[in-house]
Amino acid sequence: MIEKIKKNYFLIIGTFLFLYFFFNLLDGERGLISLVKKENLLKQLKIKEKQLNESIVDLEFKNSLLNENIDKDYIEILIREKFIYSKNGEKIYVLKKNEKPD
Repeated sequence: MIEKIKKNYFLIIGTFLFLYFFFNLLDGERGLISLVKKENLLKQLKIKEKQLNESIVDLEFKNSLLNENIDKDYIEILIREKFIYSKNGEKIYVLKKNEKPD
């Protein structure tokens, strides 16, 4: 038995080294599976960053309408949306989501 191990010493060591590097290539913190997970996370974070930047730009625009030169039309739109306010003689149509007007 020992004679066979001595004859195949390099083959056994080579096999174990190959298996070791193969499993470490796929698994682990720096493996290919981890790389794919991190790339997916990066894509999701970039999408979220883009959405947040768009939201910031929108909020800055709305803030500029209220701060610098007060836009009376925008204030009227806000009052009508938040308080469902209307003037005498006006008709208000409220559309629910996924409902088409007649």
